[in-house]
Amino acid sequence: MPKKRALITGVTGQDGSYLAELLLEQDYDVVGMVRRSSTVSFERIAHIQDKITIVSGDLLDQASLITMLSEFRPDEVYNLAAQSFVQASWSQPVLTGDTTALAVTRMLDAIRIIDPEIRFYQASSSEMFGKVQEVPQRESTPFYPRSPYGVAKVYGHWITVNYRESYGLHATSGILFNHESPRRGLEFAPRKISHGVARIKAGLTTELRMGDLDPQRDWGYAADYVRAMWMMVQQDTPTDYVVASGETHSVRELCDIAFGVAGLNWEDHVVVDEQFMRPAEVDLLVGDPSRITAELGWKREVDFPSLVEMMVEADIELVRNQLR
Repeated sequence: MPKKRALITGVTGQDGSYLAELLLEQDYDVVGMVRRSSTVSFERIAHIQDKITIVSGDLLDQASLITMLSEFRPDEVYNLAAQSFVQASWSQPVLTGDTTALAVTRMLDAIRIIDPEIRFYQASSSEMFGKVQEVPQRESTPFYPRSPYGVAKVYGHWITVNYRESYGLHATSGILFNHESPRRGLEFAPRKISHGVARIKAGLTTELRMGDLDPQRDWGYAADYVRAMWMMVQQDTPTDYVVASGETHSVRELCDIAFGVAGLNWEDHVVVDEQFMRPAEVDLLVGDPSRITAELGWKREVDFPSLVEMMVEADIELVRNQLR
């Protein structure tokens, strides 16, 4: 029986790297799409780069997507690429709409044209819930996005549903709540905190400047969440699932645990800075994963304190190695 082949957009990102690892373990041929750019970093996939095929493509250019699908004929496509930093979506709202919203249509239409049997996964986001209409948030909760990023993700989500219903595509959206790891970008709060703790511990700085400490999020471990993506795509009937821990923690609590791992008191070092405040904040996100747990048997393996500890210890090691 021939190997399955999967195409991952955003393969160099946090989720792309963990998904590529998982699919290799499942004996897939993995094709990773990267944008032709002088600044692409392969750091997160360096350890598996020789085992995957890297191809150039651009979600802003449908012709490149059609060419790629024609050449590699994947069985599955995981669309993880996007302008994914919420804060940046206010300063780049049009680019965010193009890469995070319209790009989904380009890929779905390319699949429809080349091979409607390809199974498609769309990375939807808890940011779509925004100003939450119920707690916890589940698959039936109405969306009320509070950022250009959230608005773009709502479009990507609904166009995926539309192509599934209009053309019979096996198209699935995973509504993933915040998921972190040592591979997370430094611009995201949990990694900013874990790296800041490591720098303070090493004596490189004495303070960490943050925005609002009150917002609460449902944080999980990225490797657990990409496993949910793969499980969704294997189902006979495509549908959408919330992927979450079902717990909520404030940024303040995250700071408390992270600094505690390093034997520090967060109140001695964290400074609230207005420049990191969002124009419209999302105050409380907490997901209800009961459907994916009941139907697919998915559950997380790493809890919140263990995740924070993993990230802080990894960053302490990273900073220590940089100073050698």
